[in-house]
Amino acid sequence: MGKKDQAKIDNRERLKEITGVLRKNKITRGITPEKLRIILEELGPTYIKLGQIMSLHSDILPQRYCTELMKLNSNVTPMPFSEVEDVLNHSYREDWHTIFGAIDETPLGSASIAQVHHAVLSTGEEVVVKVQRRGIYDIMARDIGLLHRSVRLLPPIGNLKDVVDLNMVLDEMWKVAQEEMDFLQEAANIEEFARNNSGIAYIRVPKLYREFTTQRVLVMEYVDGFAINENAHLKAAGYDLDEIGNKLVNNYIKQVMDDGFFHADPHPGNVKVSDGKIVWIDMGMMGRLTDHDRKCMIRGVQGIAVNDVSIVEGALLDLCDLDEKPDSGLLYRDLRELLGRYTKSSMGSINVAQFLEEILDVMKNNQMRLPHGVSMLARGLTHMEGVLSEISPDINMIEIASNRMREDYLEHFDLRKELMRGGKQLYRSAYKTVEIPPLVKSALEEYLRGQARVNLELDATPALSALLRKLIRNLVMGMWVAGLLIGSSIVCTTDMKPKLLGIPAIGALGFLSALAICAFLAIRHIVTRKRTRKRRKKAENR
Repeated sequence: MGKKDQAKIDNRERLKEITGVLRKNKITRGITPEKLRIILEELGPTYIKLGQIMSLHSDILPQRYCTELMKLNSNVTPMPFSEVEDVLNHSYREDWHTIFGAIDETPLGSASIAQVHHAVLSTGEEVVVKVQRRGIYDIMARDIGLLHRSVRLLPPIGNLKDVVDLNMVLDEMWKVAQEEMDFLQEAANIEEFARNNSGIAYIRVPKLYREFTTQRVLVMEYVDGFAINENAHLKAAGYDLDEIGNKLVNNYIKQVMDDGFFHADPHPGNVKVSDGKIVWIDMGMMGRLTDHDRKCMIRGVQGIAVNDVSIVEGALLDLCDLDEKPDSGLLYRDLRELLGRYTKSSMGSINVAQFLEEILDVMKNNQMRLPHGVSMLARGLTHMEGVLSEISPDINMIEIASNRMREDYLEHFDLRKELMRGGKQLYRSAYKTVEIPPLVKSALEEYLRGQARVNLELDATPALSALLRKLIRNLVMGMWVAGLLIGSSIVCTTDMKPKLLGIPAIGALGFLSALAICAFLAIRHIVTRKRTRKRRKKAENR
């Protein structure tokens, strides 16, 4: 049997396994966040990783799904150490003993893509070795392809296909997974992150051993310390949790607003405290913002601060990926209601996670998608909010971000530039103001001569358009009935022949036609009411 035939058999068996799990969990009866998480856990490590990546996309998936998928356990059964040795030997093209003096066979942690071991280089330095699972790329590529096929086979029962475009989510997941599986890319992330934070005394990034790093093996300095949420140990060691929280938030905001390159997965396992410094580890999942993205986000925060719906709306439209322009009236109303709920709140009292969830709901309601970097930031901010609630719940990220924006504005304030900009705006305003009297005079003259015209463009929603069509159709048919009755009555007062039952046949035909139209309208009304009731009951049962 050839490799292609064996691959087909393996794919067929795996597809059967996937569909079996879907049937077991009664996918056709609808999908809930908990059910989706359970399905992914039952399908194994590859799907657990895909679920973790899905939790990044709160702009695509409803927030309750993303929150549930964050609960997926990343710890999976570790590779046997013999497989670890095979990956190391294959990557280095020589025996790993020439590079490492020793490697602990028991891993520090084991995830779906890789596992981590404590080791000692032959030169004596303590390091951490991240080793990619053997064949994981091919396995994930196969499973993504099978998932695409499963989506096509999924019956149109239940609400899964209504919740999200599954094929788009799968494409996004595969893109992120490919980036995570390239350890040379992660090495480049570590170097860039270290450069960006080199001038900050309280931030530390583990040293990268680039000479021992390959596409499937990553070697970096071993850093001992406490996880950032180990409050009891940190207090016992003399740390001030509020100080740690403030420094953590300030550094994260600096990553986002100044660098445009930030840690997208800042959960407690990836942030340590060691020797008085905050240590960032695991740079496999990083986010990047363009200057345009950052300016739009800053404008949006300013709009929220002054409760200006128009500023927030403009910032979102400039920021988002739009397949088509959303309904401006609906978007404005949604944002007005959202900001209205926070009108009496100070910036320092806003819950970041809750506010993000609500604004993402507005965007999904208006078919607006965030750029990839911004969606990763939403995930990162949610993690940060969770970390802060554990170590220092009184700290608020939005208040710190607002203060930082004010400081940056004052620090980079250029009086000459601001005066020139204000002068240009004043000149343009004055120039346009001078044009107003002639325009008013011309409009009044046209009005007095009867030449004034007003152009109106009405953009009705589909529901309103359907209602107007129904009303006009019923009105026209009512006019037909009235016309038939009046015309037939007039004809019946004459002696027109031929006659039917003593009255002119044309008049009788008119009366019968009016009766038929009335009967048709009555029957259609009854049928429509029954269909509406059925749809309503079906929606309630769902």
